[in-house]
Amino acid sequence: MLATNLRPPIFLIGNYRSGTTIAQNLIGLHPDVVTWYEPRTLWLYADPGRRHDEFSESDATEKVIRYIRGRFLEFQVRSGNRQIMENTPSNVLRVPYVHKIFPEATYLYITRNPFSCISSMELKWQRTKTIKGLRRTLAVTPITQLHYYVGGFVKQMIVKKLLRRKYTPSYGPRYRGIDHDLNERNNMKVIARQWARGNRKAREDLARLGNGRVLWFRYEDLMQDTEATLRRIYEHCGLACSDDIVRAAKEMVDPTRQEKWLRLDREELRAILPEIEEEMGFYGYEIPEPLRLAGVSAAPRIPSDAQRSL
Repeated sequence: MLATNLRPPIFLIGNYRSGTTIAQNLIGLHPDVVTWYEPRTLWLYADPGRRHDEFSESDATEKVIRYIRGRFLEFQVRSGNRQIMENTPSNVLRVPYVHKIFPEATYLYITRNPFSCISSMELKWQRTKTIKGLRRTLAVTPITQLHYYVGGFVKQMIVKKLLRRKYTPSYGPRYRGIDHDLNERNNMKVIARQWARGNRKAREDLARLGNGRVLWFRYEDLMQDTEATLRRIYEHCGLACSDDIVRAAKEMVDPTRQEKWLRLDREELRAILPEIEEEMGFYGYEIPEPLRLAGVSAAPRIPSDAQRSL
């Protein structure tokens, strides 16, 4: 039985390092909205031992639906009965599962230039989870499932602190087959696949929800044309976007954080183009000039107003 009195949540679907946190914070400026930052283990309740993050509608059993909706209702009540705006990046791989649990929800979809995402992800792969981060994760984890996550933290510490390897065993969305790829391919290609496969699955699954159900926008547009983009987001969510909210939002954004990917080796980036080029075209991202070879064209462009309903 579905939890009653639960307000329809707003779900921000977006890959790791795609600007989901800043987008969530901007939406959270509305006084009637409370943001819930990445309750990752809550979504894994159906099968915490699974080696990948892909969950389907069949995983959303009545028990799972009841439990997850119940936790959302608890959070809503603790937060003054405000509408929940939730962001868990690995949900790019399980939109049908999320939708089965929350058929009444509002959906947003954010994308970001893959080179910026890959650069940021590569840095994240080099860092260990902090004690603070572990505590936040365990706070939403059922007691009976704690061992799944504590064990992963210990393994990460061994790899980084004792073995002193450059990368952690895993970070970000775990698509089907990622363990095989980690054994057969370098980390840059795995990270590129995380971006491409996560985005493709989210895009295709969100499109199946029907016209007008999802608003897609790009991180770059949110940074560079904050007011127009934010007003479209608020309108899609049924929220009033006041001038005070717009002013506060403009103070929070940093449109200069676009070129950090230039730190990466050009040949390594050219080597991963086959992994990401096709998916880039759906969002209007071009191959940057420094990576183009003679005779290689840019990815196809889409109309300049990059926000539309899927």
